[in-house]
Amino acid sequence: LTGSQDGSVRMFEWGHAQQITCFRSGGNSRVTRMRFSYQGNKFGIVDADGYISLYQTNWKCCPLTGTSPKPYLTWQCHNKTANDFVFISSSSLIATAGLSSDNRNICLWDTLVSPTNSLVHAFVCHDSGATVLAYAPKHQLLISGGRKGFTCVIDLRQKQQQQLLQSHDSPVKAIAVDPTEEYFVTGSAE
Repeated sequence: LTGSQDGSVRMFEWGHAQQITCFRSGGNSRVTRMRFSYQGNKFGIVDADGYISLYQTNWKCCPLTGTSPKPYLTWQCHNKTANDFVFISSSSLIATAGLSSDNRNICLWDTLVSPTNSLVHAFVCHDSGATVLAYAPKHQLLISGGRKGFTCVIDLRQKQQQQLLQSHDSPVKAIAVDPTEEYFVTGSAE
């Protein structure tokens, strides 16, 4: 699965010289992150306009009609930009990271209800925007990085921030959690 600056999203398969499906054509907002659900049957994309779109992976383009697959769900999760998202346990609960004018830059969404009612909880963690997310399922922790180099640890069971750490002097760009969930590592723009 590839996403690009022109907003296009294409799926390729080993052994095929060409793409097998184009989920989004060029001319859309820049793709900022794509992720597969844990089951691998769905994926999502977030873009620079603050939208998230969720797709089924098993959709094949019909060569006769030329129809492109449509997302089964799209909504604006941040009113300025969306930078990252993670599937929480199942593919129906999603956390997003971005920039919103009201500083709710980390949001938790339930995709099983209508988009207007799907916001479960919003966190005010990174006043200049959240850049990256990681999820630690065993401990039900959401770890986010921000533009000013801070890392925030959120307990999803209690829906509250546990820690805010100054990790870097530049934007946090990557977070990795070790398999035992004892440690996490952050990487910055510098």
